[in-house]
Amino acid sequence: MNSHLVLSLDDAKRISQACQAKAVEQGWNVVIAIVDDGAHLMYLERMDGTQKASSVVAVEKAKTALLFKRPTKAIEAAVLSGRPVMMMLPGATPIEGGLPLVRNGQYLGAIGISGVQSFEDGLIAAAGIAFFETIE
Repeated sequence: MNSHLVLSLDDAKRISQACQAKAVEQGWNVVIAIVDDGAHLMYLERMDGTQKASSVVAVEKAKTALLFKRPTKAIEAAVLSGRPVMMMLPGATPIEGGLPLVRNGQYLGAIGISGVQSFEDGLIAAAGIAFFETIE
């Protein structure tokens, strides 16, 4: 029987720190949101100077990545390829910057980033995933 893995608050904070390091390296101000396996907010950090609306957008990107079990970029790509109906999916935020946190096939949570261009949000989220993959 597989044990249920859980994302700890300490892990969420450390993932956020990895995202923040990438954002600072690039000179970008963003909001970093980490949600748990139920899409509930665990940790949120709004860097100084980031637009306030990005707090909501980052959380929604994280929720989308978890609930749809895919990067938000995949939903954005479907919309851009001619499937605008994807924008009507309840709870879907079809904008790059949300990535699920997956370990051993289990979805433990997700990262959502907002504050710069969506492809840049995606790069910051990817830095969080890279760090997450080093945690045992």
